[in-house]
Amino acid sequence: MMRTRPLKVALLGCGVVGSEVARIMTTHADDLAARIGAPVELAGVAVRRPDKVREGIDPALVTTDATALVKRGDLDIVVEVIGGIEPARTLIGTAFEHGASVVSANKALLAQDGAALHAAAEQHGKDLYYEAAVAGAIPLIRPLRESLAGDKVDRVLGIVNGTTNFILDKMDTTGAGYQEALDEATALGYAEADPTADVEGFDAAAKAAILAGIAFHTRVRLDDVHREGMTEVTAADFASAKEMGCTIKLLAICERAGDGASVTARVHPAMIPLSHPLASVRGAYNAVFVESDASGQLMFYGPGAGGAPTASAVLGDLVAVGRNRINGTTGPGESAYAALPVSPMGEVVTRYHISLDVADKPGVLAQVATVFAEHGVSIDTVRQQGKDGEASLVVVTHRASDAALGGTVETLRKLDTVRGVASIMRVEGE
Repeated sequence: MMRTRPLKVALLGCGVVGSEVARIMTTHADDLAARIGAPVELAGVAVRRPDKVREGIDPALVTTDATALVKRGDLDIVVEVIGGIEPARTLIGTAFEHGASVVSANKALLAQDGAALHAAAEQHGKDLYYEAAVAGAIPLIRPLRESLAGDKVDRVLGIVNGTTNFILDKMDTTGAGYQEALDEATALGYAEADPTADVEGFDAAAKAAILAGIAFHTRVRLDDVHREGMTEVTAADFASAKEMGCTIKLLAICERAGDGASVTARVHPAMIPLSHPLASVRGAYNAVFVESDASGQLMFYGPGAGGAPTASAVLGDLVAVGRNRINGTTGPGESAYAALPVSPMGEVVTRYHISLDVADKPGVLAQVATVFAEHGVSIDTVRQQGKDGEASLVVVTHRASDAALGGTVETLRKLDTVRGVASIMRVEGE
């Protein structure tokens, strides 16, 4: 039987995502009511520019006083889609204090202060849901948090930023340089005017922190995530990748150590074999590959950004939280019981592809091989090409620690026969 008293929802932010949330709440009102068990009423919308025309939203609901809105005391759910750290953090805390559960899409805030937000939600007996914070419309948070709650996740490997995947895909398929591909992404609206958060890996790192925390039942903050951008990836790197039967993706990688005693979280460009499912992810799409003990390998794929896809994830959370409100319960909160340490990047073990500019003369390969051996880094394959006294030497290693590889490269740079290190890239997905 449906409850007649509506669930009152406040919307913080009415940009690309917020406006879509409001639209879907209106156009799908009957379906949402049937699924939740009560009508859903948009009770207020907090914005920065009140004079902007917002189609389908009653101007009487619009306010610039977000604090007053969340303090009303009669709200059931607050949807936060304004992003950033402040005022979002304070507004969410205030919403809990005044009786509302929260649905958020704020990856940066959750990656930095997720533990404190979960603690506040628990203190006040409210829900904190955030499916939209990672990978847009792709159901990912809830499967990790609920569907795989009885399993042991060993690894999460994913493309979680559509802008960077679009750029790298263009470089791969058309031979374009980085700047040319970025310009096209900007023209098509995939990249912001300032793309730093995307191309330098900040966006993906925040998502990696959230995913690692859920997957490994451990608190992982943004500062725990090793981050490298993709601005130095070149057409030559793609050529080398193709020779190995690989392509290049900006990956978020969260792993449990082999002995299960620690975890790592990192974001960086990497070569992956064309046979790996992530290699075929094109354009601005996202995909996340999960490896677990009982379930084996799982793949989650779909649009990772955009107003409608992200709003879909927000509305999914709204339905779940709404049902909890009606039933007087709350959903799963933070699970950090494992409290595993997060290992530094130097301890991460993976394969490497190193391209060196060297003198084209006898004995160079032996010198280079000796340096690798001295640092305990085993070589898998070597390819050398030379012309007019100069040569390129491409070395692919077996699995080695980041620290060992770093020491190897530092020593290589001191050799008279090594003119420079053209590129270093990790090889993942094998």
